[in-house]
Amino acid sequence: MSNIHVSQHPCVRAKLSQLRSSATGPRETRALVTEISSFLAAEALATSLTTVQTGEGTSALGEKYAVEDVAEKVVLVPILRSGLGMLEAFNNLLPTPAAIYHLGLFREKATLSPVEYYNNLPTTTANSGPPADLAIILDPVIATGGTAIAAIQTLKEWGVKKIILCSILGAEPGVNHAAEEWPEGVEVYLGAIDPKTTPQGMIVPGLGDIGDRLFLTIGK
Repeated sequence: MSNIHVSQHPCVRAKLSQLRSSATGPRETRALVTEISSFLAAEALATSLTTVQTGEGTSALGEKYAVEDVAEKVVLVPILRSGLGMLEAFNNLLPTPAAIYHLGLFREKATLSPVEYYNNLPTTTANSGPPADLAIILDPVIATGGTAIAAIQTLKEWGVKKIILCSILGAEPGVNHAAEEWPEGVEVYLGAIDPKTTPQGMIVPGLGDIGDRLFLTIGK
């Protein structure tokens, strides 16, 4: 689909191979998630944002220059808990701090259906206008696509104009389902796509449970 974008950057592919490895420890896992997210942030935002001239400044040499800033109002929406691992990379790339709103979603074990347990999106009214021009969903993996679809539906109902869904890795069927949810309003950016998931909803060959790897809760 035209709204699915997979990074071809050699460094992303190499770092993703390191992240997949069972020999990669927790500290390196966190670092790799941040580093890969930085590449994905640069690729996604390059085609999704525009600039506007906001005034005039004086350079270190005393010369005048046009001051530019990002035109769009951007909000970051990490999916708890693993989306927090991608947050720093996106926040650091944006020229000004963005509002951060958390969505808590987990998959019910028997059906793999998403269940929302936390949502701190502020209330909007008919007269308040769009809450954001661009909402960026951060979730390291798209497996079945159920969590991504639930997040997209929530943000669409909230009133955002456009959504970027950014993940380090996705399973092809789940990525396609997410991209089809709101094709005119959603762009999906990934580091790579794997072919399938297990019956338990784990991507193959995948990254394992990236939330457990990030937060040292393996075996919980």
